[in-house]
Amino acid sequence: MKKIIATIALLSLSTNLYAAENNKPRARDIGIEVGTIPTGKYNAITDVAGVRVGHYTANIGDDIRTGVTAIIPSDHNLYLNPVPAWIHVGNGYGKLVGETQVREFGEIETPIILTCTLCVWTAADALKEWQLAKPGEGQHTLNPIVGETNDSRVNNMWSPDTIKPEYVFEALNSAKSGPVEEGSVGAGRGTQAFGWKGGIGTSSRVLPKSLGGYTVGVLVQTNFGGDLVINGAPVGRELNQYSFKTQLEEARRGIVKTDGGSMMMVVATDAPILSRNLDRLAKRAMMGIARTGSVAHNSSGDYVIAFSTNKDVRRDRGASDPVPSKTLTNTAMSPLFGAVVEAIEEAVYNAMLKATTVTSSRGTLEAIDVDKVKAILEKYNVTGYDKTLPPGNINQ
Repeated sequence: MKKIIATIALLSLSTNLYAAENNKPRARDIGIEVGTIPTGKYNAITDVAGVRVGHYTANIGDDIRTGVTAIIPSDHNLYLNPVPAWIHVGNGYGKLVGETQVREFGEIETPIILTCTLCVWTAADALKEWQLAKPGEGQHTLNPIVGETNDSRVNNMWSPDTIKPEYVFEALNSAKSGPVEEGSVGAGRGTQAFGWKGGIGTSSRVLPKSLGGYTVGVLVQTNFGGDLVINGAPVGRELNQYSFKTQLEEARRGIVKTDGGSMMMVVATDAPILSRNLDRLAKRAMMGIARTGSVAHNSSGDYVIAFSTNKDVRRDRGASDPVPSKTLTNTAMSPLFGAVVEAIEEAVYNAMLKATTVTSSRGTLEAIDVDKVKAILEKYNVTGYDKTLPPGNINQ
């Protein structure tokens, strides 16, 4: 199969969009330290060794504002040696291709793609083609994993030009370790959060050696509502943007709007755990978005895809003899639970703070005013939490 690549013009546009995001702060740049567990080097999902992330941002004409984000768990042959995984459904109003097989077998055999709601089938077909082009990676069958959120506020997701296979190929082929672009990029190009512009966010936590020394990294695609809370400060209320505010005001004028949105969460860890405890880990991610002010509205598709990269828990899909697995006990899970809750919360803040305003013929999603956020955080004295922690060593 011939390798399909995006046009030079579109690639240049995508690169320029990424560069624009670099000028905006992440949460820790303005003194927001979430929790007590230290972050990894990049404070990103890529702090889990082997995990790579790539984006393709589609900003075409006057009504295409969307994209693709690819998460590749490892460089090894995922089809021959799937990684343990689980998908937790917090609220199932959404489309997640491949979900039932993951919940049946407890493993994934392809990269993970995030995109827009009506783009999932095009993206799944493209992921299938990309994987089948690699020798020995699924010639019999394949279970692509593709999640979505609805970005139709600014994106014409009904257009046949919204997502093309080459966008998926580019996101996969550009995936890399190290720092991860956040905000209005990739699958976060057209998404919102709490009434402001949302997007892609990421964060990580590294446990001290005494608690296992494991890393948990997360990546989120925010498109959900509620009352924004940052480290306990009622930012949404202070900025006069809170749950059902718009609906209540418009109801008086005879306009009825739906609630909710959606939230895709990807959780990676190098801890040796199988699907049962990955399920338990994934459930805690919902606690992370609850801390930010989400209530998982009726029409919000809230999904968590969790996987382990640890080699001790990989299994040869063709093995006929029993395969031993060296896994953590239930007792050892609590520190990982804390890590994922903290990382999800911070990833949401990063997505919003790094996002830029996006406009199309369909409407505008305004980025949150960072200076106003800083003023509110100072008013409630919720910044600089790290200064209150005793000195410590991550290796202890």
